[in-house]
Amino acid sequence: MNRDALDALIATYRLHPEPALLALILAAGDAAAVLPLLATLDDQALADPVMRRKAGALALAGRDHTLARTLAEAGREPEDQMLLARVALAEGDSVIAGVAYRRAITANPTLEDVDLAAAIALGADASPTGDPEKLTNVVSFSGRRTERGGTAPHSLAPTPLEAATRVTFADVGGLEDAKNQIRRRIITPFLKPSLFEKFRRKAGGGVMLYGPPGCGKTLLARATAGECRARFFSVHIAEILDMYVGQSEKRLAAAFEEARRETPTVLFFDEIEALAARRRYGSNDASASLVSTFLSELDGFQQNNEGVLILAATNVPWAVDAAFRRPGRFDRVQFVPPPDRAARADILTALLAGLPGANALDLAALADRTSGFSGADLKNLVETASDLAIETSLAEQTQGALSDAVLAQSLKEVKPTTLEWLTTARNYAKYSNTAGQYDDVLTFLDKHGR
Repeated sequence: MNRDALDALIATYRLHPEPALLALILAAGDAAAVLPLLATLDDQALADPVMRRKAGALALAGRDHTLARTLAEAGREPEDQMLLARVALAEGDSVIAGVAYRRAITANPTLEDVDLAAAIALGADASPTGDPEKLTNVVSFSGRRTERGGTAPHSLAPTPLEAATRVTFADVGGLEDAKNQIRRRIITPFLKPSLFEKFRRKAGGGVMLYGPPGCGKTLLARATAGECRARFFSVHIAEILDMYVGQSEKRLAAAFEEARRETPTVLFFDEIEALAARRRYGSNDASASLVSTFLSELDGFQQNNEGVLILAATNVPWAVDAAFRRPGRFDRVQFVPPPDRAARADILTALLAGLPGANALDLAALADRTSGFSGADLKNLVETASDLAIETSLAEQTQGALSDAVLAQSLKEVKPTTLEWLTTARNYAKYSNTAGQYDDVLTFLDKHGR
């Protein structure tokens, strides 16, 4: 609703103060336009608690803290307490904000808001020497010094990666089934811990992502951390494995110890089969000890893993030791398939955005012709088409552009890389699926005819 229409609606409401008109005005969400009207409303006009809270939120957005506090204190419901917490925080009173917030989530745990709780905690702890790691960061394990100036046990400490914005599910094209499973099993327990505590359920545990290479497993793990507002620790296999006996186990234990220092934390292992390969007892297999250490850390016998989510990704789930799938370890295994048609269209739209000639391309037809392509394959396709367009530009000494013909030529050069994996996975799904662990693969193959 534009400003002129909203002003006309407000003028009409002043002449005919109908609740339905007020509801439309509040729904517009324009604090600057609505504030003068809110100041004139009486208790009867805001008798509906939902409308009163909407008015309070608009007053807060318009920085009229006095009016916002008055509206928040007019009710005693948990939602009113949440509004009061936000108002008190905006006024700089973190004590009142904390009290109101705790009252709200005690009465209704579904209202829990980790961002608000963190802001209240930061307000209470604000100081020139505050700990910068209270904010979400992305780190990797190595033997260098930490941000805090010390070193972790066994010389394994987190160091910051390149500065990056938080990745969320909005940055991941497609994979809606995987996202929904992760929201239900992972994200909600992190964001609503009080609700889950009532059912004696805790945030944490392990989730293994598997599927063809290039289909977004690593990106999905980073997005999960972003959705959870959690720290993200990426553990590189080369930083764990060591040629000397016992050192790999110490480094792995140190990775878990660092993750437990400040929760919530997402601890991510890519290519996990290198650390969790099937054990062969009696064959002097040095990896068996590392697998046993990994299992012990997952169980959390010596340390509490509450608030630590362990994510892993692999292209060969059949190579991972079966003990990792026991409930309480990587009991949640999620198939990450190649993108479907809708997801391919979204990915292509993002990859082609801003490129010369992109607006004239038939992306719907291109999405139809790229069945079986992974996200990495689609990126390779676009880059190949760009190279062809650049060659044409240089040859003709003109500004070239992408076209459907150029993309069709690129399709002759770029082939999907997922087919070999799907062929192998089909054999395991048909002949080694006694526990039903590959049912998702069979469903995908049945649906897409591969």
